[in-house]
Amino acid sequence: MNENLSVLGVFSLLSILAVGGGAAVLPETKALVVETHHWLTDDQFRDIYGLGQVVPGPNMLMVIVIGYHVTGFLGALMAFVGFFLPAGAISWAASRVWDHFEGSPWRRSLQQGLAPLVVGLMASGTISIARTAIDGTLTIIIAFAVFAGVYCVKKVNPALLVLGGGLVGLALLSGTGAGMPPP
Repeated sequence: MNENLSVLGVFSLLSILAVGGGAAVLPETKALVVETHHWLTDDQFRDIYGLGQVVPGPNMLMVIVIGYHVTGFLGALMAFVGFFLPAGAISWAASRVWDHFEGSPWRRSLQQGLAPLVVGLMASGTISIARTAIDGTLTIIIAFAVFAGVYCVKKVNPALLVLGGGLVGLALLSGTGAGMPPP
């Protein structure tokens, strides 16, 4: 099958499964992109996800970078259309029905039932990324410090904590020469 059609198919499937947002399908995205299709390595996936967290806009724009990596501009377009068009169409249709049932006990029950599901899916996405990103004592300490900062200090921008963690990691790696090219 043409790789562009594969990109479209993979991201269309993920779009339909993305209840609660893109973070909810991170484990399946990683499984399909890294393990099934071998489009990226674990490290490339982690880096692209990390980039999506620090640039402005929705973090799932990372699908465009993945599509571009696979087949260039057309792959980026296929990933974008595949990931955002089905979810957008389903959301639009669902919102029309949802508004119709405003005030209904059925609607309230459904909302209460979906909330834990979404939290669980988002947690599984976090665990999937953590398995790739946390690979030693230093990264455990950085991850714990950022988590504690987000959880305990309510008025700090999480992006600043992520940036700080990245700078600490970079400084420590630079100091040891790890990951640095030879002189």
